[in-house]
Amino acid sequence: MVDTEPSARRLPAPWLFGLAVFVSATLVFMVEPMMARLILPVLGGSSAVWNASLAFFQATLLVGYLYAHGLQRIRALRWQVAIHLTVLAVAAVSLPLVISPIAGDPDPARPAFWLMGALLLSVGAPFAALSATAPLLQAWHARALPGDETAGPWGLYAVSNLGSLLALLAYPAVVEPLMSLRLQAVVWSVGYAGFAAIALSLGVVLWRQNPVKANAAEATASPPTWIERGRWVTLAAIPSSLMLGVTTYVTTDVGSAPFLWVAPLALYLATFIVAFQPRPLISSRLALVLGAGTMVSACALIRPMPGAFLFGLAVHFANFFFAALICHQALVARRPESARLTDFYICMSLGGVIGGAYNAFLAPAMFATVVEYPAMLVLACLARPWRHGGLRRPLSWGLVTACAVVIGASIIIGHPVGNGMLSWVGALGPGGEERLIAGLIATGALLGLLLARDGRLFALVAMVLAFGAAAAVDHVDVVRTWRGFYGVLRESRLVDPRLGGEVRMLAHGTTLHGAQAQSPTYRCTPLVYYAHETPIGQVFQAEQAAKPRLEVGAVGMGTGSVAAYDRAADHFTFFEIDPLVVRIAADRRNFSYLGECARGRVDYRLGDARLTLHRQPPGGFDILLIDAFSSDSVPAHLLTVEAARLYMSRIKPDGVVILHLSNRNLDLVRPAQALAASTGASGLFQAHFANRALPAMWESSEDALILARTPAGLSPFIRDPRWRPLNAQGVPAWTDDHTDLIGALVRRLRDPSSGKR
Repeated sequence: MVDTEPSARRLPAPWLFGLAVFVSATLVFMVEPMMARLILPVLGGSSAVWNASLAFFQATLLVGYLYAHGLQRIRALRWQVAIHLTVLAVAAVSLPLVISPIAGDPDPARPAFWLMGALLLSVGAPFAALSATAPLLQAWHARALPGDETAGPWGLYAVSNLGSLLALLAYPAVVEPLMSLRLQAVVWSVGYAGFAAIALSLGVVLWRQNPVKANAAEATASPPTWIERGRWVTLAAIPSSLMLGVTTYVTTDVGSAPFLWVAPLALYLATFIVAFQPRPLISSRLALVLGAGTMVSACALIRPMPGAFLFGLAVHFANFFFAALICHQALVARRPESARLTDFYICMSLGGVIGGAYNAFLAPAMFATVVEYPAMLVLACLARPWRHGGLRRPLSWGLVTACAVVIGASIIIGHPVGNGMLSWVGALGPGGEERLIAGLIATGALLGLLLARDGRLFALVAMVLAFGAAAAVDHVDVVRTWRGFYGVLRESRLVDPRLGGEVRMLAHGTTLHGAQAQSPTYRCTPLVYYAHETPIGQVFQAEQAAKPRLEVGAVGMGTGSVAAYDRAADHFTFFEIDPLVVRIAADRRNFSYLGECARGRVDYRLGDARLTLHRQPPGGFDILLIDAFSSDSVPAHLLTVEAARLYMSRIKPDGVVILHLSNRNLDLVRPAQALAASTGASGLFQAHFANRALPAMWESSEDALILARTPAGLSPFIRDPRWRPLNAQGVPAWTDDHTDLIGALVRRLRDPSSGKR
């Protein structure tokens, strides 16, 4: 007869459960930024890559939870242990971590589908197996140690979140700076083997104990209703969507880097840790009050303020933390008894998948602009309590009106039309507009605190403010908007009599990607970054004066402005990762540089520049222009030693590489200058300042670096006083294994004028 009493067998030590859960959670959340770093050189630096990756991991987490839930239907714990250990062993076949060669090359027209397949083949099995561990071990703990409630299932859940948080913080701070990607993959694989050993040790103890029967709580627990399950899913979906929304907001104007990816995810996990504690460090009452102020501020700051990146970053991160905490505290208030925890986790995971899929896949197909973030901010307000008494109704509506007026004023002042109407704003001096808007937002936040405990009124305030601010982003001169996997592109227009009338511009996020005058006199005149007076223009004019025919490669198309330099004998090849950009630039109804101004042959290569350039024959280009670093989602893998060696191998012996390095938020100049010493190339640098007496769109200030195989390749520029010798000032060159975007951001904050064009 089988002994089913736990006391008759040697009980497993509670710390062994905690260790197994901690290690599995650490591995799960360490591999997420690691795999995204492996993927970036293939799909570029867009935040969409991280968001889609995160949506995949959320879906795989749900698969792991469903597997854990299904395994609980097997009454014999011994068989559950045997099956899970087998699954862990089978999943290890895909190790060590690499991008599976079976995935092939990405399809530029459908990058998200390729990304899902590549992640599934590369890490799907071990990730799902590890994801199932936390709910499985909590369920096993409840059966093997039914009386140990202090370190029981919810205690293990806190341990799991702690391991996840430490892994996320350790990756950008320790792992990524100190280890190459190859070493990271090996260390993670060794960690997986170590976890398997811990799981085997625990499995042996449980096998010997073999508690066949469920405990009394499990036998008597009533299943949750579908309405309650719906609440769990909704309360989990809102923070998940907000996490991806705030990630996109932050990375659009900096770059896709682990320290930016993991910050929202770490805050997300921190809210779980706080919410699921018996005595939370932040009470639900305090979270409601503090979250009210940050919510009002975040809604007003949907429109970014140039020059106030850190202010906006702090506001949106703080608001995300409190909004997620309020939702997770509401989840805790509705959690079931421990016997139904796998059901609870499945609903939470399903909500995470819905929130992530909404941002990563549904919203780009449903909306022409990024409205999913402000929409989810409003839904987060509805998760607040609805009835708490307190203020009288007339006073409440008065506060609503005051909030709308104050924040509306900040929106108007920040709008181009508002600046025209309110000429006195300029009297505030440099940065005066930002200070005034910040003061108005702070005032609105204080007013919002008084509405903190009425979810309906607060959601109304948030809706008015968020969508009003979002509308201010789409300035009155925006005439067309497109949205694709890599973000939102806007065509806007202004009238400048000095350029013959209308000028059309293309922007991605807050970054201008080119402009074209529509007057016949200036239609084929390259403007802004590519004007004749700029470093890029100087190089093209010098090379054309020396050579009757040029082979030109250009990474980054924009409006195709550089094609204005294309002579009948020249051949231009554009390397562009976003098919939408090619479609817009090649359509004469939008811009006509490619269709009208280019006189010679023009070709396009879709895909990441590293991959597409690798397929080009060596020594083919006279000029190779790398123009992919202007503020939005900086592709750091295009500014590494390995990338520079590829560029140098693709130019002729007397050819040159031009790196356009202008960036508002990052100092890219010094790491780029360090590339010359690391690759043995010769180089010169120029910091160009636009002539303010010329029309606004005529030329732009810019930083540019030219590299050549030998000093002779730079002979047209060596005697030009505008070009200076390189000086990296001790900053090391970036490599594929390590890019220092944190250092680039810090240097820009210390020296805002350098390279900030």
